[in-house]
Amino acid sequence: MHWVLLSIAILFEIAGTTSMKLSDGLTRLWPTIAIFVCYGIAFVFLTLSLKRLDIGVAYAIWSGVGTALIAIIGFLFFKETATLMKVASIGLIILGVIGLKLGQ
Repeated sequence: MHWVLLSIAILFEIAGTTSMKLSDGLTRLWPTIAIFVCYGIAFVFLTLSLKRLDIGVAYAIWSGVGTALIAIIGFLFFKETATLMKVASIGLIILGVIGLKLGQ
């Protein structure tokens, strides 16, 4: 169950970060509100997952998976440049997350 809670936290973190881009520098009301709502929910679920997960592992997975997925969203939906270095770096983040999970 704690991995489900962490997964929910990651999804809301991704939604909050995507809302940052959509808020156009906090000038659009609904995306701006979504930032705070999504991050609030993300932190609640992250906190709940810490009942069973080590804080270092949970936070590293939360931030690593979120970072990798946001980069991919940037490439696919916001037409950000996907260089070889960026793609390789995302791969390293994913390998690190897998290593943390396997090391538990």
